Amino acid sequence: MTTKAIHKSNISSSAYMIKRGIAVGFPIMLGYLPISLTYGVLAKQAGMSLTELTSMSIMVFAGASQFMGANMIAVGAGAVEIIVATFVLNFRHFVMSLSFMNRLRGVGRNWKVPLSLGLTDETFAVSSLHTKEAKMEKGVLFYTALILTAYFSWVMGSFLGGVLGEVIPEQLSQSMGIALYAMFIGLLIPSVKKELRIGLIAIIAMLINTIFSQFMSEGWAIVFGTVLGGLSGVFLLKEDQS
Repeated sequence: MTTKAIHKSNISSSAYMIKRGIAVGFPIMLGYLPISLTYGVLAKQAGMSLTELTSMSIMVFAGASQFMGANMIAVGAGAVEIIVATFVLNFRHFVMSLSFMNRLRGVGRNWKVPLSLGLTDETFAVSSLHTKEAKMEKGVLFYTALILTAYFSWVMGSFLGGVLGEVIPEQLSQSMGIALYAMFIGLLIPSVKKELRIGLIAIIAMLINTIFSQFMSEGWAIVFGTVLGGLSGVFLLKEDQS
């Protein structure tokens, strides 16, 4: 095969993988847009500027953490409180990144670092269903396209939500705050159906947050509720010894 033919084949393979990645990431994009719009509206109402809320999506790219961060900003939490709470909530990303990178052993570090930064629950779940691409030529472009499709839809949705937050009636935008609780309940219910003790862990975390908020700031109460509630799961979910 001539050099020109090889070059043409590489371009064709790259284009194919990029198209597949975009196609697979399209359902994630459809799911992200309404949630990111809601985040943008809520963040705007929490007092964040359009630049700040969009920058958070660009740099953080974690829906649950951004909702929580916007809520903590609204109640006057400090930067340290928000950073610690976000770190705890996103700690699962270390495990997801290790699993994802294990499939991409043949990929260079220059690809691995940015790809790991783009992992979310959704992109990780979808990429886990497409493992064969990791072994294919130019397969890394498939995962790159998938993640970028989700990423840009989230950032754009956040920006548009921030714009809407400036023009829609305040009563309407405040009512969208229910989306924060609906999202977390939606994440919790499937797990509770599988294991009732997970519901107990959530109740413990809520009680700790309520108690601690009586004598400390809302931000630190959320942090302690998250950490101590999570630690209770170590004992509640411990497998019975035979």
